[in-house]
Amino acid sequence: MSDLLVSLYCPGFKASEQRTERTDITIRPVLAPERHVVLSWIQRHFSDNWASEAAVAIGRQPSSCLIALNNGELVGFACYDAIARGFFGPTGVAEASRGEGIGTALLHRTLQAMKDMGYAYAIIGDPGPTRFYIETVGAIEIPVAGKGIYSDMLRTPKPAARV
Repeated sequence: MSDLLVSLYCPGFKASEQRTERTDITIRPVLAPERHVVLSWIQRHFSDNWASEAAVAIGRQPSSCLIALNNGELVGFACYDAIARGFFGPTGVAEASRGEGIGTALLHRTLQAMKDMGYAYAIIGDPGPTRFYIETVGAIEIPVAGKGIYSDMLRTPKPAARV
């Protein structure tokens, strides 16, 4: 699937944000001394690649990595301006906490942070749950084939077969 584009000024964006307010989850930027805790959590629950992107986002001032906490426990994260300026992601929610609206709340808070920084649009690169983004924030497909910025990314080599 191609990258997606989200207008941060369309009427649907504002209306959907109001529907996703949660009071039992705290969403806030990562603090610098929390970096190692958050990156370790992302590596454990998702991947080294996502942790690398999150490290870039956490290092920005202000931090462009937001976390979701449920009673002080880390349950999700969302980044922007990690792989490139104007890009949303990576983002993820702990498996045990999925289906509770946390991902939607993180998406909206992160896109709102991008809007507050002056962005009019956000790009969602190499999206996983495409339908989620289309239905939740009115994302549209950017008509370019391939994985966009991730196309030529270096990958960890697979171990050689032992003889």
